[in-house]
Amino acid sequence: MSRPSTVPTGAGPAGPQIVTIDGPAGSGKSTTAAVVAERLGLRHLDSGALYRALTLALVRNRIPSERWPHLDRGELAALDLRLDPTRGGFEVLLDGAFPGAELRSPGVTEKVSVLARVPEARARLLELQRSAPTYGGVVADGRDMGTVVFPEAPLKVFLTATLRTRARRRLRQDGKEEVPLAVSEESARIHERDSRDEERAVAPLLRPPGALVIDTTELTFEEQVERIVRAAAKALGSAR
Repeated sequence: MSRPSTVPTGAGPAGPQIVTIDGPAGSGKSTTAAVVAERLGLRHLDSGALYRALTLALVRNRIPSERWPHLDRGELAALDLRLDPTRGGFEVLLDGAFPGAELRSPGVTEKVSVLARVPEARARLLELQRSAPTYGGVVADGRDMGTVVFPEAPLKVFLTATLRTRARRRLRQDGKEEVPLAVSEESARIHERDSRDEERAVAPLLRPPGALVIDTTELTFEEQVERIVRAAAKALGSAR
């Protein structure tokens, strides 16, 4: 059973209610954001789903990844990608339909980080992300939500955890055993992803100024959710 909203939902005189949750790979952004949004009575905006959907659109159209950095905004805008608001979040529609499991197919997973480094692709998705609050308040998770997409959000959160903790979480999420070799290999993959995210020229992964930084290494999931919900009740209430 979902809990009642902690703060008034939707938009007030100061604008939509927005909470951003950023952090590196495996820090628990999406799962945390979804539950925080439910507790606050807001919609969850999963920016990763948008990046995966645009990647899938390019794959479906047989546009090789070597060409992606050279696509212009018109070519990207011609791809039929939309956000469809639901009761608790958004569905990403591609060619008018929800792509479902295709979003997490190996072919998309392999190439989504390539797309994330393309400035015109980020600009195209920025438009969609910024359109989300027109439907009401959101809890948005990603890697540049508080720095680029919603820098004026009343509450910006940055989640972090040790590398090995994040690796174990990823293995658990994928249903894999947390044996030492698997943890080491996953740690190496996440470290490589961290480096790409932090060093890219456009919208690198940064802690937003004034963000509430939460190290979740020693926290239970419920503890980290409650910490954000309490901060949101104060920040969103004072923003109205």
